[in-house]
Order: sequence, then C-alpha cells, then structure tokens
Amino acid sequence: MKSTPPLSRRTFLKLSALGAGAIGFPQILPSSAFGAQSANKRLNVAIIGCGNRAKQDLPAVIEEGDNIVAMCDVDSAALASMKAGEPNPRDRREKKGGKPSKALTAALANAREYDDFRRLLEREKSVDAVIIATGQRWHMPISKAALQAGKHVFCEKPLAHSVAEARDIAQFMRGNKLVTQIGTQGGATNTFRRSMEIIQAGLLGQVREVYCWMDRTFPPSEVVAKSADRIPAGLNWDAWCGPSPVHPFKDYYLGGCLAWGRWLDYGDGHLADMGAHAHNLPLRALELGPPIRVSVESSEPAKDSYPARNKFRWDFAARGKYNPVAVWWIDGPDAGPPEQFTADIRATYNGKVPTNGCLFIGEKGILLADAWGKGGVMRLKKDGSPKCRGVLDHEAAKSLAEVYPRAPGQNHMKEFLDACKGGPKTFQPFDIAARAAEFAMSGMVALRVGQPLEWDSANLKAKGCPAADRWIHLPQRKKWLV
Repeated sequence: MKSTPPLSRRTFLKLSALGAGAIGFPQILPSSAFGAQSANKRLNVAIIGCGNRAKQDLPAVIEEGDNIVAMCDVDSAALASMKAGEPNPRDRREKKGGKPSKALTAALANAREYDDFRRLLEREKSVDAVIIATGQRWHMPISKAALQAGKHVFCEKPLAHSVAEARDIAQFMRGNKLVTQIGTQGGATNTFRRSMEIIQAGLLGQVREVYCWMDRTFPPSEVVAKSADRIPAGLNWDAWCGPSPVHPFKDYYLGGCLAWGRWLDYGDGHLADMGAHAHNLPLRALELGPPIRVSVESSEPAKDSYPARNKFRWDFAARGKYNPVAVWWIDGPDAGPPEQFTADIRATYNGKVPTNGCLFIGEKGILLADAWGKGGVMRLKKDGSPKCRGVLDHEAAKSLAEVYPRAPGQNHMKEFLDACKGGPKTFQPFDIAARAAEFAMSGMVALRVGQPLEWDSANLKAKGCPAADRWIHLPQRKKWLV
C-alpha cells in the first residue's frame, strides 16, 4: 500500500483556513496527522491552572507554533484574564496596567474553557500534551490523571504535596513511555549542567556539605482562620481546595504560591517554592538517593502555617564514588551559609553574600550557584585569586567533556515540547522529580512532628516515630480525584 506523505505546514494552514470558514474556528487535528518524524508537527496543548505561572509557561508554546486548544481553571476571573492577555485582578503578583499580550490573546482565541480538569481530559481527545500550573496540592493528582489519559505532561514544581504522593507517582512512572518534565527551569541552563559535570568529575574533591538558602520569610506560624470572607463570584472554592481540607475562605489565600503556599494544607512554604529549585542541583550533581536522617530548627513550632525562619538538614549515606553528605535548606530574613564558608563568596560579591544560593563545600574548593541552580561560579583552593570564576570559564574545567546535552535555547519548556515531538528526552522527567519531592517532603514531616527523624525510605516510615505517619500520608478528599 502506498503511504500517505505527512501534511506540510503550508497545506495545514490552508486546511485550517477552510475549516475556519466552514465552522467558525480553526480545524484542530491530532499531531499524529503530521507523521511521527515531521519537522512541521504541531502539538495540541491544554493548560490547567491559568494564573501567573501559566502566563510564563505559554510563550514557549506560542513561539513553537503549537496549538493551545483548551484551558482550565476553577476561577472564572483567571480564565477571563488569561484569555484577554491581562493581569488577573485577584493575583497580587501580576502587574496591573500595561498593554494586553496580543500573542497570548491570539493563541487562546479559540481555546475551549473548562472549570474541571476531569471534563477537559474526557472531552479533549486531540490533546497531545498538558501543562499543569495549578497550586501544589493539585500537582500530583492532575499529573497522574493526565498520564492515565495518555497525555504528555509538564508540571510546575514540586511534583507532590506529601511523601506518599511522591512514591505513588514514582511507582506509576516505572515503564511509562510518555514525556514528562518538571518546572525547575534552572536545570535547563548551561551553567547548571556544567556545574553537574564539574562536581561529578571530582574537581571539588569529596563534597560533605551543601547549603541552600533564600532570604524570604513569612509571619510566624499560626492557626487557620475560623471566620470567612465572602467568596468571589466565579470562584469554585471547594474545587480550589481540591484534595486538601476546605477551610473558611479568606482573601489572603489567593495570589499565587507566596499566598496559599504559606498554609500547610495547601502548600509547603518556602521549602516547596524555592527549595524545590535549590535542591535540584545537589540532587542531580551528587546523585543523591533518599535521605537517612532529617531534622529542622524553626523560629517557632509549626501550627497551620509555615514558620518565619527554618533550617532543614538532610543526611545522605555514601553512594558509589560519593562520601556521605549533609544538605541544608535555610529560609528567613537572615538566611545564608555559615560565616566560616563565606570568605570566597564575599571576595567575589563586594563583601556581600547573595540573598539566595546553593553552595557546595568540597575538599578542593567551592561551587556556588543561585537558588535556581544556575549562574554557577567556583574557586579551587589552589587558585591564585581569592575571587570565584564562572563555571563556564574556570581554567580547571575547560578540558572537561560535555556529558549532558544542552537544552535548546536553555528553555525547559521547549525541551519538553521537542521531546513530545519525538526529539531528545527531557532532562527533568517525573522519575527525578519524584525523588526531589521525597527529599523535600520528608523535611516537612520532620517539621510537623517537631523532632529529628531516622528516615526509612523503603518502607515510607520514620523509625520509632508512629506520629509521623499522619504527615507521610496526608489525608485527601476523594471527591475531586479521578
């Protein structure tokens, strides 16, 4: 039988124009219509969660010429503002005023709108890939549902809201051939991947300590409010809470991860927000398995919200060529590494320590990246200058081969879209994201029980601490799950 050649881009546009004239909107075809290896293949993409992060994720989709065919949010204001290319009036992070994004408006003009992700997955059979930019409590349930529906999935970090969720998605991904990518964008940069190569080549010697920090802070921990504000028109509050408990609505829950993320039923504070970025580099560069011990020191006991200052510590056993290592996450207005490790940093940055970072302390030198794991600089003890040099420029690293592929345009979304079209594999798939989530969420267990833990990853237990089970397996409301 003679095979049918794939449609060219020009032919597709002509057919789309004909379809538009006949039925009022462009004809959307599944990407399989363009042939498995077609350079002109266009994906059909759905976006779930239409807040600030979605508006930062979609430009790469638009630039690639892919179709955004459906959009979903439990808040009609989020749907309307994104379709209009304007800031969401309920999101305090989005700048008010300015001109609407014409590119976003055009790309979403014919996207079908949903207020329930389950209906979208049921009805949008042509969708190839789903982008999930909801709150943290929804990340794993929607990701799993989309994968079960046969869709490639990009999800914002962190992938899970509990250790049990992290293990669930890790087991689900075994043998799964669908494309996945987590939204830790620093991992797509050349400096991130070069830092991995430098550390794994042993240029720093054995690394025994890693300090990650961010100077953000919240008010001291408190209990959830019992009084309620008026629920805005168009917001399905029950669906917004989703698998998490439903608390009385308060205006301060809205406005992104620095609003709801403070409240531990909905997110996991700065550890989930920025720690998910910062821990990505040590996880990858030091090939970390699960921790064996977890502890945290906080400015006050954790009630229902994240404390104002925190110092988490994870201890990892020796693995392969690597010695045991301790990794910290520190947040609060005075966050930073211990002063005895900052001389090289201060010499490099005019006497100051950056407000965020990820610092590797090695036998032969140090390597410092920002909290996203990018922009790395290093200094070896044998260097003449007291200042650090960029990881792309340091003489000791120039002879190292590139072990890891570089992302096109250093863009993690483009890397995902290319992989969905049959290109190279993504660098940050869900099997790695699940490891990162267990890393962080074991810290949250220690925070909630208020004591150090001996972590038994194989059995998802804290040894000798039955009270931890409540926080390892967070209860979920089943009505919103698939």
